[in-house]
Amino acid sequence: MSKVGSFADHRAPLLAGTVASITGTAASAGLVLAALTSLGATKSQTTSAIVVLLTFYGLLSILLSTKYKMPISIVWSTPGAALLIASGSMGLSFSSAVGAFIVTGALLLLTGLWPALGRLVSSIPKPIASAMLAGVIFNFCIAPFKSATDFPWLVIPGLVVWLVLYKYATIWATPVAMVIIFASTAIALGITVDPAEILPTVELVAPTFEASAIFGIAIPLYLVTMASQNIPGIAIMKSFGYEVPFKQVMASTGLAAIVAGFFGGFSMNLAAITAALNANDHAHKDPKRRWLSSVYGGYVYILIALLAGITVAFVLQAPRELVLAAAGIALLGTIISALSSAVEVVELRLPAMVTFLVTASGLSAFSIGSAFWALIAGLLVWGWLSLKKN
Repeated sequence: MSKVGSFADHRAPLLAGTVASITGTAASAGLVLAALTSLGATKSQTTSAIVVLLTFYGLLSILLSTKYKMPISIVWSTPGAALLIASGSMGLSFSSAVGAFIVTGALLLLTGLWPALGRLVSSIPKPIASAMLAGVIFNFCIAPFKSATDFPWLVIPGLVVWLVLYKYATIWATPVAMVIIFASTAIALGITVDPAEILPTVELVAPTFEASAIFGIAIPLYLVTMASQNIPGIAIMKSFGYEVPFKQVMASTGLAAIVAGFFGGFSMNLAAITAALNANDHAHKDPKRRWLSSVYGGYVYILIALLAGITVAFVLQAPRELVLAAAGIALLGTIISALSSAVEVVELRLPAMVTFLVTASGLSAFSIGSAFWALIAGLLVWGWLSLKKN
């Protein structure tokens, strides 16, 4: 293969992986930081947790994607972070929270030894999985248009550039639009970083194991991670034609989560939104080559980990609406593909639309997010309609 051909083969996955990792980190880092601080983590412990988490995400994404030749992306649990913020009112020490994180990792590891759940997820019809994906990213996709009201001079130029490049140079549309929004945000709001905070730090935290933390944090965090991240993540990958090796992924993320827990890291799980960015046709026209996007995305995670001080400083100072706006622009192409797949089978349109609507509604019950309940609702409707009439 020529140098030109080789570059062309890697250009799309490189950009897709870069966009996915940057978007996934930026869109949820503020929530993760709030979760850690609400549990009593010091500034150095918070930075340490971010560094270790991002490093493991990078390493696992690289190793798993290379081994199984599919775009497997490992990230933190955004719904889990939301759960942890609420857990801050329990008054536990951060060392007790760390003990709970380690227990959660052990539960994820044990899940890898039980393949029945993986077989259950693999039976989900593609239209229902695609509808769930569309519902998961719906609020992200409308964020640019909602943010344009409060920040027109920061968001609208990014949208215009995205639209122009989408027509003439599609592959560059999202990264350039994101650069414009982030750069203009930093300039307009005067976001600065203290040079002393640039270098990453890692700090070991001695865990303590308390029953209140295990029942109040560890088990709920495990359930939320499985229901809102791993199960939807596997289903979303299925919607793109990939069968994730459930046992190996769960075992790997469980082991990594146990180690990361000693440094304040709270979750290791499959990506949902960023999985779509790395698995769609923008990552590569050939589905067999899209695994490269998660590999490159893994290297980007490690790079972001090295620059954790800057990342943390930017996210803490930038309005969350603008961070979500950039994420939404990156997902516009994905939601088009997901909605198209959701309605491609006439018999499954109603179950798929129920799935989409329940997901987009943000329904939450028992600390479990809407993605899980949407799958349940869609499958129930599908099962009911599949029953033969007497």
